Amino acid sequence: MTRSDTPLRNPYLFLVGCPRSGTTLLQRMLDHHPQLAVAYDSLFIPPALRDADTSNPRVTPDLVERIRDFHRFARLGLPADTLDRLAPRARRFSDLVALIYSEFAALHGKELGGEKSPGYVRHMPLLQELFPQARFIHLVRDGRDIALSLADWGKRKSRPKGPARKYRLWAEHPLAVSALWWEYKVARGQADAAGLREGSYIEVRYEQLVAEPEFELRRLASFLELPYSDAMHQFHLGKTRNEPGLNAKSAWLPATRGIRDWRRSMPETDIELFEALAGDTLTSFGYERRYPETRGALIDQVEVLRSRWREKLPPSGSP
Repeated sequence: MTRSDTPLRNPYLFLVGCPRSGTTLLQRMLDHHPQLAVAYDSLFIPPALRDADTSNPRVTPDLVERIRDFHRFARLGLPADTLDRLAPRARRFSDLVALIYSEFAALHGKELGGEKSPGYVRHMPLLQELFPQARFIHLVRDGRDIALSLADWGKRKSRPKGPARKYRLWAEHPLAVSALWWEYKVARGQADAAGLREGSYIEVRYEQLVAEPEFELRRLASFLELPYSDAMHQFHLGKTRNEPGLNAKSAWLPATRGIRDWRRSMPETDIELFEALAGDTLTSFGYERRYPETRGALIDQVEVLRSRWREKLPPSGSP
């Protein structure tokens, strides 16, 4: 398949979704396409614009330093002098970012560069305004499985991740926070997608990706106007590790069904509460519900939890 006549310009794609949805798996698959390099969670674009008075400011030394100083920018693995070399060639922020992703792609011997940052699911309209040519892949996973994964994230003693380090309610009700956090992320992505350029957005179900990886990867290759490559499906060859105790990401497992399954691992009371909080969103994405109706006894609890879940923790180090 050949690409359209639209001039190629990076960033070519953004892979977004709720964290713990399997975006790393899909990033590795896409990154193994011979024409495409996909960065891992650099997430630097919105923070660089935080103090700007426009969505696409002129390139200034201060803007360059904001990009350089963002703690995740180093994940791109670019040479230390990259920004200094590229900045004089860019008039606007979008020009500089395009050059950054082209440099990233070239570093990996490829033509096209993109980004996997789940957090960009909240910024798709901004990203399309800056990069009209970019494609968006929204990976969606059953929120009940994500809740199981978030529970593990929240148990980290040194620095809990995800909503565990942000919301007061987590200490009392991690399941409720997980349900409402997942609902917010995926519903925001789906709602914003309605305003994106036609043909620039696609949804992928994680469950379909691991059940029929080649079929889904062929569908994505078509969406990206790239030829299908078996290398995407075979991304794990030579990298899979078998040491005990490794999670799927660290073990570089291939697409594997059933790594988490709420049907086997989630208590019935948690299933019922999750569905009471986020059941309509589950339904909108085509997921089955075990409890289609919310029992009267849960209605008041759901209202209280919804009103409390956005209460933030104090900043680290605050009294």
